[in-house]
Amino acid sequence: MAELNVNIGNLPLKNPVMTASGTFGYGIEYADFMDISRLGGIFVKGTTIQPREGNSYPRMAETPSGMLNAVGLQNKGADYFAEHIYPQIKDIDTNMIVNVSGSSVETYVACAERIAELEKIPAIELNISCPNVKQGGMAFGVTCAGASEVVRAVRKVYPKTLIVKLSPNVTDITEIARAVEGEGADAVSLINTMLGMAIDAEKRRPILSTITGGLSGPCVKPVALRMVWQTSKAVKIPIIGLGGISNWKDAVEFMLAGATAIQIGTYNFVDPTVSIKVIDGINGYCERHGFKSVREIIGALES
Repeated sequence: MAELNVNIGNLPLKNPVMTASGTFGYGIEYADFMDISRLGGIFVKGTTIQPREGNSYPRMAETPSGMLNAVGLQNKGADYFAEHIYPQIKDIDTNMIVNVSGSSVETYVACAERIAELEKIPAIELNISCPNVKQGGMAFGVTCAGASEVVRAVRKVYPKTLIVKLSPNVTDITEIARAVEGEGADAVSLINTMLGMAIDAEKRRPILSTITGGLSGPCVKPVALRMVWQTSKAVKIPIIGLGGISNWKDAVEFMLAGATAIQIGTYNFVDPTVSIKVIDGINGYCERHGFKSVREIIGALES
């Protein structure tokens, strides 16, 4: 067995395989399918300080090699999470990480402060890149000034590991990555969904109620790989790679491109046990190639 442990800043992971926010619920929903404590971490669904109803239906659409979603951060709010969800997940033997969103700098800060009070949540993922909300979300993540402002404010109140999730809907993702690194982010995760749309030709109408939504799945993987590779050359903080990962080989490619760890998102809907298969596959890859530790493959792409 190869050593699979990695670190995201001061956060130790037993292996580099994690699940992406919005695709794995709160983890407990998948416990019947596998031993979720084997995962390096679970990013729970997006949480805001106030409850959110989300967008109107329809808000999901299948596309070639992927899917569009416009759920809109539906959740019952940070207090509900702390009082009702946290007691159910706090003793799971893996890193339970909360994806934090907001509609203003103040609401991001308030949500981060509330989650910081929870002893067994060791990190948050600051979502400045959601394309499915009318206020906040991606608006902060597409300019250096916006990204810097929200990360700076949250960093002042959040003492644990701060991961910032970046939007691919920008001209140069490395500029945003450098900006959040400069404001104290411990790591970046990329990419979030790409902005897309689907049309019903017979009805001559958009399929999604919001017209546009977030595109994910295997179709976005080449873009995600390119952005992870570019970002790895631009920042010194760890990168968590995601976007279209559906098997161990995809995960290894992201790590070769410079990711320290990965998240699996859309493919959880196809195969609920995919993350466990990816852990085993990464181990097999390392053993086959003579790597004693998975850390040896991080950024090991040969040109």
